[in-house]
Amino acid sequence: MKALSDGISRIEKLLGIVLMLAMAVVVTLAVVFRYLLNAPFSWAGEVSVYLLIWVSFIGGSLGLKYKSQAAVTILLDYLPARVQKILLIIGHILILLFFALMLYYSYQWVLSPGVAFQKSSALLMPMWIPFSAVPVGLTCAAVHVLSNLIEMFRKEEVQ
Repeated sequence: MKALSDGISRIEKLLGIVLMLAMAVVVTLAVVFRYLLNAPFSWAGEVSVYLLIWVSFIGGSLGLKYKSQAAVTILLDYLPARVQKILLIIGHILILLFFALMLYYSYQWVLSPGVAFQKSSALLMPMWIPFSAVPVGLTCAAVHVLSNLIEMFRKEEVQ
């Protein structure tokens, strides 16, 4: 599972860099064309929003991989190591259950006729493409959380 998580992580990093670079280029070109050339792009705002959505879900997934999400651990820090480990395992299992529920509904949503055949207003792009960020990001995040959970079972002490 760790190898799968690491492989997904490498793809996410590369994709995140490419999407952030694309977003920077689109926004920069939109500003230049709007204010210097007086010829605004009608699609720049839409593209930048969709890129931001994808970057957000990819970044959230990577945050779970590297355990860099915000956490309040003041009470957890005062508990014995064994209790800490048990609570962390329970937390990861709850996260996986939440992701399973969200994945089920997000796949249903993306595959529904209302989304599958809907087109974006400026690009006339199928809306399942930007909306797929939700199930794809959650799937990657679930793999990372499952990998971290397996690592917790293998380790003796708690980080």
